[in-house]
Amino acid sequence: MRPDLLNPLFADVATLPGVGPKTSKLFERALATPHGGEPRVADLLFHLPHSGIDRRARPKIMDAPRDQVVLLEVTVVELRPPSSNTRGKAPYRVVVEDDTGDMALVFFLANHQWIERALPLGAKRWVSGKLELWDGHLQMVHPDKVLDEAALAKLPPVEPVYGLTEGLTQRAVQKAAEGALAKLPELPEWIDLPLVAQHRWPTFRDALERVHRPQGPEIFDPQNPARLRLAYDELLASQVALGLVRARMKKLGGRASVGDGKISEKLLAQLPFSLTGAQVEALKEIRTDMASGERMLRLLQGDVGSGKTLVALLAMATMVEAGRQAAMMAPTEILARQHYERMLPMCEAARVKLALLTGRDKAAERRKTLEALEAGNIDMVIGTHALFQEAVAFRDLGLAVVDEQHRFGVHQRLALGSKGEAVDILVMTATPIPRTLVLTYFGDMDVSLLREKPAGRQPIDTRALPIERLDEVVAGIGRAIQAGARVYWVCPLVDENEELDLAAATERAEVLRQFFGDQVGLVHGQMKGKDKDAAMESFQRGETKILVATTVIEVGVDVPEATIMVIEHAERFGLAQLHQLRGRVGRGKGRSTCLLLYKTPLGEVAEARITIMRETEDGFRIAEEDLKLRGEGEVLGTRQSGTPGFRLASLDVHGALLPVARDDARMIVERNPELSSERGQAVRALLYLFGRDEAVKLLRAG
Repeated sequence: MRPDLLNPLFADVATLPGVGPKTSKLFERALATPHGGEPRVADLLFHLPHSGIDRRARPKIMDAPRDQVVLLEVTVVELRPPSSNTRGKAPYRVVVEDDTGDMALVFFLANHQWIERALPLGAKRWVSGKLELWDGHLQMVHPDKVLDEAALAKLPPVEPVYGLTEGLTQRAVQKAAEGALAKLPELPEWIDLPLVAQHRWPTFRDALERVHRPQGPEIFDPQNPARLRLAYDELLASQVALGLVRARMKKLGGRASVGDGKISEKLLAQLPFSLTGAQVEALKEIRTDMASGERMLRLLQGDVGSGKTLVALLAMATMVEAGRQAAMMAPTEILARQHYERMLPMCEAARVKLALLTGRDKAAERRKTLEALEAGNIDMVIGTHALFQEAVAFRDLGLAVVDEQHRFGVHQRLALGSKGEAVDILVMTATPIPRTLVLTYFGDMDVSLLREKPAGRQPIDTRALPIERLDEVVAGIGRAIQAGARVYWVCPLVDENEELDLAAATERAEVLRQFFGDQVGLVHGQMKGKDKDAAMESFQRGETKILVATTVIEVGVDVPEATIMVIEHAERFGLAQLHQLRGRVGRGKGRSTCLLLYKTPLGEVAEARITIMRETEDGFRIAEEDLKLRGEGEVLGTRQSGTPGFRLASLDVHGALLPVARDDARMIVERNPELSSERGQAVRALLYLFGRDEAVKLLRAG
């Protein structure tokens, strides 16, 4: 049960002063709640101001800085309403002065009675707004504050400025935030007290009050003690949650699965190359996990083309040798089918029964596969997430392999494990993930790294060209095709709008067909599965020489004969995505080229990306640079996938706190796995507060 102490923070935002049903809807958009429901008081408190307007300086009119918000003490000397024949287009001007000079307050389409009430002749007022020079005269258009002495006394020294969405005003957020602070209880301390003392951190409540009621601009520095305290709270919640998941997996126990190596030997005998040192090491780690009495929960990270799928196949073979079944889940149908087609000849030669299960299977075919799986007549199955629907039952599932892990969260990891008795889980990512993100999102896992490329992998020549030189690119491609090359042409992302992406790709295919006719194929996300497969197969067989595509080809698609990758509008892609796309070439014997076409002028971030792409093919370095340029939510795709990103912590700024939170979380879970001690109870409150209550449910599940 959630501690009663937290109830005020879980009340609907609509319960706050000034927030009616209409404003509540506006808050729903602005707060982007990770739990996906109605925004709550806690969500508003976690919507921190990004900057502030400093009202402490009170300059004279002639000394005040131009083009920035100032607060001035003035006397009203003249009211100039617009003449009746200007039909409301002319503004109402109010002339005000101090002992250094005068200026005009300008109001367009304003209520005249309000102006005359707020600014009576001869009155002293404090006005705030942007001071500017217009036609040789100083003026302030629509001051944001017009205050008498009593109102001035209530004005905060620094006014917080919040991120807004359309329809929401600063005043509405400030008022609601004040109401939320009034509901904020004093909570028990969940951080280790020596750590609080060492960093001189305020309490959780004090920290939120300092940020929402700023006394000076220094509070907006992410390294300010109050901001660090809040970031640490959020990191600690995530690390404790991961620690509890890990402890639960260990507690559930595993089954020792030891293979005799016979199937693995038959698979290896079919390869024209030997495994890299990194592959051998990763396999050793995986097999050691599988042979132990504990459940395996391991992340296999590899650079593009480092041979993760082969490691996974050999791990699955070991499980089959041990007399159990193995399953591999891929993120897309194209990829599941490709894994299946690549593995089938090898499995047949090794006498392993391999099946494919996707959402597109015909009913009779699907029923047959499901019956064979349940009877144990299938050793290995490959599919999309359809594999883990309720209807799918295994005789004895021992290993679940998940490809493209970052599309699936902690809860899916646990769901996979429930498909059999003590299922070992191996998750793979095709994109190297920066170390801080591995600790943050996969802290419940052991990690194996594949840093080496298999022998024979050619370096890729990466070049950048402005899109104005498109004619030269098309001519060069014509020469390359005549020499037997095959080309990927990737079209740009258009504001994450699939309709527009499709239009861009279709248009580019039409233009290229004017030069190359039927040699141009097209594949995009909105095609039916069978049409997508047909377009890919046609390219694989060499019937089409140029494949125009949206980013559906980003992950895993493998055509060794393709040696040229053209990425149009490269400035719109993230670094990891560019690296992924480039990795579609350089898989065969021929030398490969990647052309990054960009629109000028290039922004600073886009230029940095393109420079890094030209400098290195090391996916691990690229991942770290991508984190610096884009932040963790974009790098992991959490903005789209619903994985909870952070609201108070920013890993590029607060990354140094992560190892501390990890160590503290480990100590909490080891010393008090049920979170029943006094500090444990405080940590439970922390988990609920940051939406990590799934971890608390694990405690109850035993």
